[in-house]
Amino acid sequence: MAKSISVTSVDHAPDRDRRVRFVQYSVAMIIRVICIFLAVFIDGWVRWVAIAGAVLLPYFAVVLGNAVGSTKAKTQAETVTPMELL
Repeated sequence: MAKSISVTSVDHAPDRDRRVRFVQYSVAMIIRVICIFLAVFIDGWVRWVAIAGAVLLPYFAVVLGNAVGSTKAKTQAETVTPMELL
């Protein structure tokens, strides 16, 4: 009997993937808001770290949010050889 071959290798449903990316982005933006408050109310070197976090975090949040399917290595499809006719 011939081995069955998978047509696609979809990891997660698109809705689930979208939800995970939304949660990651939301957490990053919450951390950014905390950094903004820290930059306003705290003095010293912590202020500069908070400012750097508030400025750089949106870029990394967008890059991570748009990285679709990059967490798992893609497998290549196998080649199918036609059966011989008798």
